[in-house]
Amino acid sequence: MVNSLLMALLFLIYHFVARRTTFGAASTFLVVLWICFEKLHLGWEFSWPWLNLGNAFSEYTSWIQWYEYTGTFGGSLWIWVVNIGVFKAVLDYQKYKENTIVYRAIIKNGLLVLVPIIISLIILYNYKSTGKTLEVVILQPNIDPYTEKYNTTDERVGELLSDLAKSSADPGTALVLAPETVFADGTKLHEFQFSAANKYAEEILRGGAGLNFLGGISFYEIIRDKNKISPETNFLRPGIWFNDYNSAFMLNQSDSVQLYHKSKLVVGVENFPYQEVLKPLLGDIMIDLGGTVAMKTTQPDREVFVLNNGVKTAPIICYESVYGEYVTGYVEAGADFLSIITNDAWWGDSQGHQQHLSYARLRAIETRRDIARSANTGISAFIDQTGKITTQLGYEEQGSLKGDIHLNDKQTFYVQFGDYIARISMFMAAFIFLFAFFRKRNTRR
Repeated sequence: MVNSLLMALLFLIYHFVARRTTFGAASTFLVVLWICFEKLHLGWEFSWPWLNLGNAFSEYTSWIQWYEYTGTFGGSLWIWVVNIGVFKAVLDYQKYKENTIVYRAIIKNGLLVLVPIIISLIILYNYKSTGKTLEVVILQPNIDPYTEKYNTTDERVGELLSDLAKSSADPGTALVLAPETVFADGTKLHEFQFSAANKYAEEILRGGAGLNFLGGISFYEIIRDKNKISPETNFLRPGIWFNDYNSAFMLNQSDSVQLYHKSKLVVGVENFPYQEVLKPLLGDIMIDLGGTVAMKTTQPDREVFVLNNGVKTAPIICYESVYGEYVTGYVEAGADFLSIITNDAWWGDSQGHQQHLSYARLRAIETRRDIARSANTGISAFIDQTGKITTQLGYEEQGSLKGDIHLNDKQTFYVQFGDYIARISMFMAAFIFLFAFFRKRNTRR
């Protein structure tokens, strides 16, 4: 409903401008205004960029290898330019009734479609994943979040993960990867060393001197000092508050645990958008998916985990993998490959978990980083730097995957400049809108 309302609002604003300016200026305004809307959806508290147009090519990665230069906004721009071109041809034909208009439109719009695809195929044909490789084992425990996940102890989960790891890991394995919040009992933030997660991670590490373990965990932190309360802090009872974290942790042979707290949150499930306005109207409404119904506490910066051998990986948690420029922050911090841990079982056996996996392929192209993806119930997978899924473990299967990933320390154009198409669009939209606002209404039809 919110998306429909926003999209309708965009067209109302477009019609305001269209009545006051030329077709070319109005069409340009519609394109850049839509891109501004997609950029807004990446950053505000109602963030739901799932339907951004550039995501539509995630199953056609051979067409969009140039996303390493443009990100998904390049795809959105491509769709709009082609559609505007076809629309203009239809209008011209209705006005002049000349067949040459149709022929020119077919050639021009055909080239608009084909040239980017040809460029992409050339990039793909010439791209080679080179450099050092790393052996990774991905675990898929297949725990149902509605009936098992929060009724199963961390001890039992740890035993299952240990058995799965032992079945695949060998002395050459560098990393064992487990899903988001796989340890879901709730661990005090500053008592990790006494937790089942720490116990079983250490047990898995005994499988090799160079082994690292990365997995998901639910943390909480009790707060009694009112001065330490943040907008993301939850009220428990008078005088007591708590922070709730959806976190990733890495353990290896070093003395300390590495932690990262998920910072791109699912609207209505992990965050309550614009609390100061909506809470008085809606009350304490949060969507219950079987876990802790509470606001999650985030951290401001992207953080990478360092393996025993000095290789760095991005601990991307679930929904964060939908955000292109956000993921580039991990690469800028030095990530040599991307680790995605997620729990997509909330959707059931629908298109949701398949789309989420597919969107990860876009991040591989944008950053030119291999991806190891561990999903609780699937689909776990290895994705190479061209967005190709090389190996995967099916939905609702229990097991593990072992594979080699290539490391890359180079930054793509998109990593360096991010969503520059959206920033340019913001400037253009503002300029055209002000031009139309101060111009007399165009009465020509």
